Amino acid sequence: MHTLLETHLPTLKQASDACRTRAQWSGFKESPSTRLHGEEAPAAGKRAFESLLGQPFELELPGVTGHLGEEVSPYTREPLGIDYPVADPEISCRAGLEAMRSWRRLDPDQRAALCIEMLRALESVCFESTHATMHTAGQSYMMGFVGSGANALDRGLEAVVYAHRALTDLPGHAVWRKAFGKTDVALEKRYHFVPRGLALVICCASFPTWNAYPSIMANLMTGNAAIVKPHPGGILPMAIAVREMRRVLAANGLDPNMVLLAVDTRDEPVAQRYLERGEVAIVDFTGSQRFGSWLEQNLGNKRIYTETSGVNSIVIESTDNLDGMLDAVAHSLCLFSAQMCTSPQNIHIPAGGVETDQGRIGPADLALALAGRVDARVGNPAQAAGLCGALQAQNTVELLARLADRAADVGELLRAPEPYAHPEYPNARTATPLIIATERPGQDVLKEEHFGPVSFVITHADPDSALASAAATAATRGAIATHVYSVDNDYLDAAEQSFVDAGASLTCNLTGPMPLNFAAAYSDMHVTGLNPAGNACLTDLAFVADRFRIVQCRWPQGTRTTT
Repeated sequence: MHTLLETHLPTLKQASDACRTRAQWSGFKESPSTRLHGEEAPAAGKRAFESLLGQPFELELPGVTGHLGEEVSPYTREPLGIDYPVADPEISCRAGLEAMRSWRRLDPDQRAALCIEMLRALESVCFESTHATMHTAGQSYMMGFVGSGANALDRGLEAVVYAHRALTDLPGHAVWRKAFGKTDVALEKRYHFVPRGLALVICCASFPTWNAYPSIMANLMTGNAAIVKPHPGGILPMAIAVREMRRVLAANGLDPNMVLLAVDTRDEPVAQRYLERGEVAIVDFTGSQRFGSWLEQNLGNKRIYTETSGVNSIVIESTDNLDGMLDAVAHSLCLFSAQMCTSPQNIHIPAGGVETDQGRIGPADLALALAGRVDARVGNPAQAAGLCGALQAQNTVELLARLADRAADVGELLRAPEPYAHPEYPNARTATPLIIATERPGQDVLKEEHFGPVSFVITHADPDSALASAAATAATRGAIATHVYSVDNDYLDAAEQSFVDAGASLTCNLTGPMPLNFAAAYSDMHVTGLNPAGNACLTDLAFVADRFRIVQCRWPQGTRTTT
């Protein structure tokens, strides 16, 4: 343990400094370049992934009753053929509680060192995990490595920082003195940081690690064993993560059952069996707003942390960089086929047009220009592959078809969703963005999240009504990321206040190489908990502080020998 402390506490200090200053920093390699990893690492990672296909996944868990697996690659359309161990919920919970007994004896520094060791172990299998993410979530190679790799690990480390802060806010031991009349009273006090219980971490299919890593780390740091419940279509990335974390625990003489895996199928879900158990005191959930809302409303005896869905908007009032704005918006509509919680859907523009550095452009011409920029990005299959990736689920293909068929009821079909030919995987499930323009902003279809490459260009009477509509949708239906383009400072001030009131993060006038979707660990707050898009934030003190409680013991000074 001493070696781990020496190795990893400097990283904790750097990450803590980054959280305090909100400056750019990463604790992990953000590029798959062989200059950083060595010439053999990418190929070795791919071989490691391929060696998992078509056989049982090797993972020792308590209470295994059988095996299952139903994952199908979005790229090959072929089953992965991997069977995962199925653990009995009662035995799994019992094992997690037992593991917590020894983990509780670790102080915050020791816990942080072990958690960072786990994150380093996950980094060591980054290429294996990248291919696992590609062939379950449909992410591109680069996004699988960076977004689901380094960026997700940074979010995990960020949670370690905030949990460490919460745990070190009080000393473990203190001496208190006060005069009562002529008598001085001196008490020694010991503070016990008591975890709430087991934590069920329910992962989404399209981006599992990005939310799971911080949830797992927050729970482990605060003493709660984590039961990881992946989406049935995306088990492999999280099974690899659980495998590596359990290896670290065992290698350091700790009970590996601090991290457990719970798998299921779509037809026989297992989450409810864990939710019904009293030992499960915490639920971290990423997924649909419907189930997330049910969790928030029906599990009042548990601590619930959700990130669900929302309707992200872009409001365009004016711009001094028309080309840069169009490129930025088009890129975000294509990125991972808009299967990200930060992907924009509704684009609000005023009927009078938008003043730009190239003159005023009317709403129809602006919408057509945007569709043209999308065309330019997806016309080259190699470029489309790196940008769009594949569709995680067949449901998204069916959604696109339904919306395209009813486009005339909504407005005008500006761009039909068409598959692109992936240069490496000819059977890949792909689609390019659907864009519908409408002059009727009050329609219900515009106030729903449509998960996938769907966007609406919505014309409003004037800039103020465009802003009001976007903010109202954020407040009532949820939004995680919103954007405004304007050269009018008064309009930007009004937009900032409107979205602050709606509890939605705002970005103004972003152009250039950084994607609109990018959220930086240690600096950007992801979700606010102030609108229906989720009740928790990655990452702040509130995300960790209520996962444990403090119990004190006190006695007259000098009457006990403390250890």
